[in-house]
Amino acid sequence: MERVDIAIIGTGPAGISAAINAKIRNKSFTLFGTDKLSAKVGCSERIENYPGIGGVTGPELNGHFRKQLEDLEIAITQEQITGIYNMGKYFLIMADQTEYEATSVIIATGVEAVKAIPGERELLGRGVSYCATCDGRLYKGKKIAVVCDNANMEEEVDYLCGLAGKVYYFPLFKSEFTKENIERPETVIAGIDGTDRVEGVTLKNGEKLELDGVFFLKQSVSADILLRGLKMEDGHIVVDRNMASSVKGCFAAGDCTGRPYQITKAVGEGNIAAHAAIAYLAEQSKAKEGEQK
Repeated sequence: MERVDIAIIGTGPAGISAAINAKIRNKSFTLFGTDKLSAKVGCSERIENYPGIGGVTGPELNGHFRKQLEDLEIAITQEQITGIYNMGKYFLIMADQTEYEATSVIIATGVEAVKAIPGERELLGRGVSYCATCDGRLYKGKKIAVVCDNANMEEEVDYLCGLAGKVYYFPLFKSEFTKENIERPETVIAGIDGTDRVEGVTLKNGEKLELDGVFFLKQSVSADILLRGLKMEDGHIVVDRNMASSVKGCFAAGDCTGRPYQITKAVGEGNIAAHAAIAYLAEQSKAKEGEQK
C-alpha cells in the first residue's frame, strides 16, 4: 500500500483549496469526496462576497472549482470515509472496505447537517452504522431503519433494500424512492433503543419498531466519530492558527472548525491547513533523517 503525504477529506471549498496547494507544492495526496463537490455551495442562489467573482451562483462557483481541479489534474476518490486511525507516524484511513495510508490528514468535512439522536453514538458499531457498503451484508434478510439526508445517497438505500428483508425508510428531504420491502413512517426517529446493541427505535409519535440495525446515510458525520481523540467544542474541531487539531499530524479547515460558515473562510483555512501539513511533513522527514544517523 502506497502511503501519500496528505489525505484530504472533503470536496467543499476548504478541501479543494487544500488540494490545490498540495498539488502546487508537489506533495502526494488523496482527495476524498464527491465529484458533485459541495451540496451547500450548489444550493446557494447568489454569492456576493467571494473576491474576484462577484454575483456568482452556487452552481457556477462549483463549476469554477471543478474546472480548476480538472486543469490541475486533481482526481477525486469517491469513497466515503468511515474511520481514521492514528497509528503514530501515519494515519490509516478506512473508506468503505478499502484501506489508505497518509502521513498527515486534513479534515474538511463540513458540519454535521443532522445532529445525532439519543442512542446513535452509544450504539455505533453495535447495530448503528454510517456505511452501507461496510456493514450492509450483516443485515441480510433482517429488519433495519435507514435515515438519509441526501438524495445523492439513495443508491446506498437501494443497495440496503437488496439485502435487508424489511426497510423502514426516513428520508430527510422530498423523496419518491420506493421498493417492495420499504415502509415509510410519517414521522421521524426520536431515539434508538437497546443496551448492548440496537433492539429497535422509538418514533416521535411514541410508536416503537423492533429492528436489527439502523443506518445513517449522512453528507457528513461528526469528526470525532471518524477520528477518536479529537478535541471538540460545540460540535466543531478545536484548531490553532495553523489549523492543527489536538491530534498531531491532523489538521482541519472549513465549517468543521466553527463559524462563520463562509466560503471565503473555508478557502483560506484550506490554504493554511495545506501549508501547515507541508511544514509538518518537513519536520517528520528531518526527524527520520536524525534517527538514521
